[in-house]
Amino acid sequence: MFQPRRTFTPEFKSQMISLYENGMSRLSIVRDYGLDASTLDRWIMQNQKTCFLTDNAIRSPDQNELIELRKEVKRLKVENDVLMKAALIFGRK
Repeated sequence: MFQPRRTFTPEFKSQMISLYENGMSRLSIVRDYGLDASTLDRWIMQNQKTCFLTDNAIRSPDQNELIELRKEVKRLKVENDVLMKAALIFGRK
């Protein structure tokens, strides 16, 4: 009938990813730990996409600066959009 949604700690997820990266097959991880294959695949893909962004130890100063600049550009675009909308609203009055 109804099964409660399982949640996993970040430590557990990183352990499963480490097992996979150290040569253990996906099938054996899924079977041994009772995971769904798509869940493990999602964790692996998320780790591959964000791994270099989350570990400050492996980022160069240029990469850190680039990340900070991208964040600032995003923030400034949002501010600009808000100001443009406000200008349109006040321009009508």
